[in-house]
Amino acid sequence: MKKLTILSGAGISAESGIQTFRDGDGLWENHKVTDVASPEGWRKDRELVLDFYNQRRRQLHEVEPNEAHQLLAELEKHFEVQIITQNIDDLHERAGSTNILHIHGELFKSCSCNNKSFIYEQKEDIKIGDKAEDGAQLRPFIVWFGEDVPLYQTARELVKDSDILIVIGTSLQVYPAAGLIHDIKDDCLLIVINPNETGFGYGQRAVVMKEPATKGMKLLFDKLLSLA
Repeated sequence: MKKLTILSGAGISAESGIQTFRDGDGLWENHKVTDVASPEGWRKDRELVLDFYNQRRRQLHEVEPNEAHQLLAELEKHFEVQIITQNIDDLHERAGSTNILHIHGELFKSCSCNNKSFIYEQKEDIKIGDKAEDGAQLRPFIVWFGEDVPLYQTARELVKDSDILIVIGTSLQVYPAAGLIHDIKDDCLLIVINPNETGFGYGQRAVVMKEPATKGMKLLFDKLLSLA
């Protein structure tokens, strides 16, 4: 089977009702991103950060995968599919995809703020005073701005091995994820589904579909099956 890799971003989850801070003024629920998604923000106001992600987690209980998620899961019948997602939600999993690499972390997990190897399932709120087994405060299991992306090298190897790479719902403005497309093989088919202008320099080699994620996947699905 051909190896099909999906690189997904906030645009695919936005169609399920999950807000993306990169649209508009760069604020996320009226907060500066650095206040709620950086080590500096955590040191400054842990309660604000926990409340912010508690709200995101509650919202995630209320939304459902959309047709784009479902069509990507359906592709596993025809390709060896690997999803690399920048998203912290579990909508790919709920849609039925089985091989998912969350390079920016997962909202339904928590970890020790002193040691990210202490990881826990986290479906409910995290409160001040909730401790990991090492005695440190629990924090969201999220890769914040300014932190290392530990799964990046794994993602690079997956991209390098791909026969087809679909970039969906992301304009790849956040590094190092934005650099992944430069790892594709010369004969890899690159497909970009994004309604907005993207600036990550794919040049003439990409098939570009300026559509939202769901519409783009519906238009692309049968064409992909002809390549299986």
